[in-house]
Amino acid sequence: MAIHVEGLVAIAFFYLLILAVGIWAAWKNKHSGEAEGADRSETIMVGGRDIGLFVGGFTMTATWVGGGYINGTAEYVYLPGFGLAWAQAPFGYALSLVVGGLFFAKPMRSRGYVTMLDPFQQLYGKRMGGLLFIPALMGEIFWSAAILSALGATLSVIVDINIKMSVVLSALIAIFYTLVGGLYSVAYTDVVQLFCIFIGLWISVPFALTNPAVADITVTVVKEVYQAPWKGSVSPNDTWVWIDNFCLLMLGGIPWQVYFQRVLSASSATYAQVLSFLAAFGCLVMAVPSVLIGAIGASTDWNQTSYGAIPPKDKDEADMILPIVLQHLCPPFVSFFGLGAVSAAVMSSADSSILSASSMFARNIYQLAFRQSASDREIVWVMRITIFVFGGLATVMALVTGTVYGLWYLSSDLVYVIIFPQLLSVLFIKGTNTYGSVAAYLFGMVLRIGGGEPYLKLPPFIYYPGWSLEQRVDRLTGAMEEVVVQRFPFKTVSMLASFLGNVGVSYLAKYLFESGKLSHKYDFLDAVVSKHSAEIMDKTTLVAKGNNIGLSEMAPVKPRLSVTLAAAFTRRDTLPTEMVEEEEDEESSPDSSRHDEE
Repeated sequence: MAIHVEGLVAIAFFYLLILAVGIWAAWKNKHSGEAEGADRSETIMVGGRDIGLFVGGFTMTATWVGGGYINGTAEYVYLPGFGLAWAQAPFGYALSLVVGGLFFAKPMRSRGYVTMLDPFQQLYGKRMGGLLFIPALMGEIFWSAAILSALGATLSVIVDINIKMSVVLSALIAIFYTLVGGLYSVAYTDVVQLFCIFIGLWISVPFALTNPAVADITVTVVKEVYQAPWKGSVSPNDTWVWIDNFCLLMLGGIPWQVYFQRVLSASSATYAQVLSFLAAFGCLVMAVPSVLIGAIGASTDWNQTSYGAIPPKDKDEADMILPIVLQHLCPPFVSFFGLGAVSAAVMSSADSSILSASSMFARNIYQLAFRQSASDREIVWVMRITIFVFGGLATVMALVTGTVYGLWYLSSDLVYVIIFPQLLSVLFIKGTNTYGSVAAYLFGMVLRIGGGEPYLKLPPFIYYPGWSLEQRVDRLTGAMEEVVVQRFPFKTVSMLASFLGNVGVSYLAKYLFESGKLSHKYDFLDAVVSKHSAEIMDKTTLVAKGNNIGLSEMAPVKPRLSVTLAAAFTRRDTLPTEMVEEEEDEESSPDSSRHDEE
């Protein structure tokens, strides 16, 4: 296949558009937050907390609607034996945003956190925050790598150019404007990204639908023409697997820094909730053209097209059904416009995860765990370096690792079974502590990894009820291999075990130490007895102005030795009026003033 000049021009146009918007957003907002006294590092992480409804709604939607979302939805609708019944991402992620908006957005935003890991370090200590950073980082890096890997495959359909070069170029563009503008650049390029996807796909759909090789999709939805109906079905044996996967999308889609970065950048807690609901609607709307393209692929006689007689599913190219439909069922100018727009959008999706990973590292690992006296300028440079490092790491994995999707599947499962129950505990369950958090971490990790991961050829050491052996073709070698299939909903069971383990062990440790059954000297994590330990961070550490990042929505807090852990979770707006007045009187008393001066 020769290099298509039109394809290169289309890609170059959209790439330059994304890059120009990213640089413009960085220039436009370079002084944002300075008038309010916000630190530059906070502006990069959460955009000065002034993201409005329009840009916020688009960037929240683009959190999930990227290359993986549109390609994956089309793939599952197209695949025989799966179909629309197994295309769970649109409804799963939409419900994830609804649940996140109803229960998680308001407490996270109203307490003024800067990253998702802040509440963990506040209650469980910096070491536990560091442990929870590992699955969060893995999820973000592997997601970026999976996106870049998909981009290489998409570009190979458009033009016969070096895939490695195209992936590296795409990553460099995304890293560059993220380095320059932080969340502002990411947010504004997300707006362009969604317009590109929406217009590019909707322009292509009518042409593909009216192609002579395509049968009526309203017939093929229930009737077999060229392959099984694209409506799909869920067999009784797979019901629990379907439920397990749906819970993974719905609940496991919440504890991601890419989501909370948008929540925490909203101008108020109410706006954060509204953005989540708008994004849920946006997810459903943006899935419609992908579903239609998957249905078109399932309704096509490929022998009548330039693709050839053998359909994509038999060439193991079902994952590229969207670019294949655009390439072979649409006129060239429409095809190149659609594919160029989708390619630019895929490239733009990687920036959010790279920024999220660097934000968590710079704040929760470097600043709060190692250098609490670090200056704002120092934090900004740490962020810039880690954006480049994490972006480079994701790019290398996309080029070198053949199992990048398997790595992402496993890491996203770990986010679900480890971080989600801990987030639930830290926000809504009073009395959990570091001992419960460590136990929950271990329970979730062992139970999930024990179930194995076929994509990584990771054999199970826990055989859950209903397991079976199946013969499958290896995607890389083409050889037949025996795979253990777990039909038990072990991911959701692992998550529940992790949650119950956190609550149970926390209360057990609290009872043993406070009742004297265990000596206080054995409280080696300083989680029950030593509540003033430097390991457990109070509100002063997280909120104090000066050396640390300021939080705009909270009442001003001065560093005081008398601030306890309990005070960190006291929201003044929920207290009775008389209690607030007593607290204010106490703060204005001569003793407290003298203490402050000391």
